[in-house]
Amino acid sequence: MDTVTDIGFLTELNIQDVVSYIAEDRGIEYDEAIDRFYRSATFSKLTDAETGLYRESAAYLYELYKAECANGQLTQIDD
Repeated sequence: MDTVTDIGFLTELNIQDVVSYIAEDRGIEYDEAIDRFYRSATFSKLTDAETGLYRESAAYLYELYKAECANGQLTQIDD
């Protein structure tokens, strides 16, 4: 399943979901949520196929994003 097309599709789905989570949770417009997520290290790592983050759930990625916002840097989430 790890073809370039599949990776791109999974990445796009995750981006849409994470941005929706950000907009809903923070009470901001979708466009503002897109801007915030696109400027994050989480987004940068998600769009780098070599990290494998595209395989993670949107919920996990959102938790990763929230931890990045809280800590000022990308950190691993311990379940």
